[in-house]
Amino acid sequence: MTPATLVQPQPYLIDNPNLQGGFAPVDREIVADRLEVIGEIPTDLNGLYVRNGPVPQHVRPGKYHWYDGDGMLHGVRFDRGRVVYRNRWVETEGLLGDRAQGENRWPGIKQKMPEGVLPDDAMKNTSNTDVKFHNGRLLSMWYRGGSVYQVDPDTLATVGKLEQDPRLAALQGLQISAHSRVDERTGEYMFFAYGNRHPYMHYGVLAADGSLKTLIPVELPGPRLPHDMAITEHYSILHDFPLVNNPEALKAGRYSLDFHPEWRSRFAIVPRNGTADQIRWFDADPRYMLHVVNAWEETNARGETEVVMVGTPYSMPKQYDGSLDVKRLLFTIGTQGTDYELYMWRFNLATGRTHEGVVDDILNTEFPMINGLYQGRKNRFSYNVLMGRTRTVEQPRFAGMAKYDLERGSAVAFHPGEGFWFSEAPFAPADHAKAEDDGYVVGFVWNEQEARSEVWVTDARHFADGPVARIVLPQRVPHGFHSTWVRGELLAGGSKGAHA
Repeated sequence: MTPATLVQPQPYLIDNPNLQGGFAPVDREIVADRLEVIGEIPTDLNGLYVRNGPVPQHVRPGKYHWYDGDGMLHGVRFDRGRVVYRNRWVETEGLLGDRAQGENRWPGIKQKMPEGVLPDDAMKNTSNTDVKFHNGRLLSMWYRGGSVYQVDPDTLATVGKLEQDPRLAALQGLQISAHSRVDERTGEYMFFAYGNRHPYMHYGVLAADGSLKTLIPVELPGPRLPHDMAITEHYSILHDFPLVNNPEALKAGRYSLDFHPEWRSRFAIVPRNGTADQIRWFDADPRYMLHVVNAWEETNARGETEVVMVGTPYSMPKQYDGSLDVKRLLFTIGTQGTDYELYMWRFNLATGRTHEGVVDDILNTEFPMINGLYQGRKNRFSYNVLMGRTRTVEQPRFAGMAKYDLERGSAVAFHPGEGFWFSEAPFAPADHAKAEDDGYVVGFVWNEQEARSEVWVTDARHFADGPVARIVLPQRVPHGFHSTWVRGELLAGGSKGAHA
């Protein structure tokens, strides 16, 4: 193990619950390969598991929000039964400037912005939210949208920003969102950019070699808060929900959410490399959603093409008269509340109509992951984080995992009881997999009972049995956000796509 201490914890962090326990930052970048294993690591599990999350190097005095920390990537490389863990900060422009000054120079999400400055312009792009693999590099991204940072998958060293076509550089404040989509079969990277300036959204496609194939404006009625998108084999789906930043609060340099139940949710469906005039809008019930499970195309009994999208929107709380309880919904969203449903939309391309409904309102799950080879194609299985009902304000609890079978309409959940905190866990296909769920679910777990972080490997076909291997790590992995799995053949420079 090779430690490299970069920063010492600051004493005033002790009183902040978002910087304690499993949330507390670490101060070392390490490489560790002699790790304790409980159970046995499958030899047909080969590739890289990497997860992003906030780990502040310097904390500005005052209110600290979990989302404020600098992005740190934690990677676990599996190679024929051997495993190596490493972690490194994403060296953003903001972080490098903070290091030079010896302090965090940026306001956080709960702090007032400078007078007359929009929050999106004043906040540091921490690149702490999502990570994808495209064109031989990991891409690290920020949930508010901003520059995308390229990272070497072998060393986790930051190698610079995603090279921008001049057309991207001219977007004037519309920044690439964290939740882009990669088609593993074609190698293409689909993204959207959004912000507080007209036209409020753009959509684009990078080819497998990183060149910009498509960039079009997507006209919205005003600034919105989209979070994710979806793709099918031939289309992309962009989101316009009735959740917005309060305009008066923005002018005052702070965030405050408004939800408009009188507005419809809208979904833009555009051919993957289409033009602005090919965008078709579909209306749906007013809701808000963070993350998509998947989307695909189907032909119905009448021979009509439907675009199907499955996701995990917030449950819509009702008042006694059956109307939406807007205050409760906004409180849930604003305090990182966890009350989600599994939901499906069907957009009929022949009739222009939307059919929608709940798939599951029993399990409370989020952070869905699928077999990446089925991205944009009809999948059967989804692996979601099981969200704990008990929590503290602004501190959700990732209590376990659930495997959904969308074909049978059933689910299997696994949780080991109190004292464990999970991470989003991607599906890792076994070598020479014969079926969609022939492989493993891999994720970090904070074991509060032993005060240590572990990597749990679960056989996806025997999900309820729990992990077949638990890898004990030499330092804690602070709670974080999104992750990805990179197949070994892609790391070795193999073909960009493969048939499932």
